[in-house]
Amino acid sequence: MTTNIFNLSGKIALVTGASRGIGESIAKLLAEHGAHVIVSSRKIDDCQLVADNISSEGGSAEALACHVGNMEDIALCFDHIKTKHKKLDILINNAATNPYFGHILDTDLGAFTKTMDVNVRGYFFMSVEGAKLMREHGGGSIVNTASINALKPGVAQGVYSISKAAVVNMTKSFAKECGQFGIRVNALLPGLTKTKFAGALFTNEDIYERAISAIPMGRHAEPDEMAGAVLFLVSSAGSYTNGETIVVDGGMTL
Repeated sequence: MTTNIFNLSGKIALVTGASRGIGESIAKLLAEHGAHVIVSSRKIDDCQLVADNISSEGGSAEALACHVGNMEDIALCFDHIKTKHKKLDILINNAATNPYFGHILDTDLGAFTKTMDVNVRGYFFMSVEGAKLMREHGGGSIVNTASINALKPGVAQGVYSISKAAVVNMTKSFAKECGQFGIRVNALLPGLTKTKFAGALFTNEDIYERAISAIPMGRHAEPDEMAGAVLFLVSSAGSYTNGETIVVDGGMTL
């Protein structure tokens, strides 16, 4: 008898930053494999479009607005999940910001604070609330979208790179302390990926060419390539992983 190791039927999954790009691809793939997906981002209308698309394809989804840089929004998000679903099986921390693109010495306090509030504080407290709920129900899986910049800082992306390095160590810390509750915590480190979020890298020809030249396969990645790695991590196929990182750089997975 064969078993579908990617079957997520009966699972409740929350995906942040899911209104487009990598988050949208992840949300759609998790729903395709049976999960009920809570499509979350700052703007409810954008989330609803993705949720409706999933439903039209036979999947199960709902839209939920949440700005992860706002502590009140995080509290309301989890109040909703507790009231409606009673549990959470999968949390994908994917929402992120990169408000400043330029020399690190010219970074102002506003850009620094916004980057850290969303990319570090937001991921941390989303993970805290998600893991508490998972602990009550025997476990779950958290995946944090970091970046290849966590390992090698990107040009003109100083604070963003610093925040993503923090996400990697945060992942390891949660994995170490939450594994005892049956909670797996892993990180995805995308390389150069064609999204609106990464638009500045694609419009700057010099930076784009430098980035491509450092990628073994010589090409950028697409959002759907990230989604497959996440599916592996949250399914039974990835059940042995905890505190690991998966790097997807130009279509090459390490």
